[in-house]
Amino acid sequence: MTTASTTAADEAVTRFNQAFAAQDVAAVMTAMTPDCVFEDTTPPDGTRHVGADAVRAAWTALFTASPEGVFETEERFACGDRVVVRWRYRWSDGHVRGIDVFTVHDGLVAEKLAYVKG
Repeated sequence: MTTASTTAADEAVTRFNQAFAAQDVAAVMTAMTPDCVFEDTTPPDGTRHVGADAVRAAWTALFTASPEGVFETEERFACGDRVVVRWRYRWSDGHVRGIDVFTVHDGLVAEKLAYVKG
């Protein structure tokens, strides 16, 4: 059963992912709440970036360090205000697989928690 909140959450993550695929930091941030949180995959437990300024800096660093990087969705599902995306991230000489857990508030991504295999 699809609820209005599930549909809204899925649409919010679609907007986020389109901006992310374009490596458009401004559009990514427009898709996120001002108090957003991003937890990256830096070993061993990831780094937590809190607030728009910190998250913007994290995206800028990622896109600068890996301009050829591409995320490919392997599976995706939404439930309520959560969206889970299983992905493969490719760059010039390798790849890694992982999962993102998104939380959406009022049509914007409030939290993106990233986990990686390995």
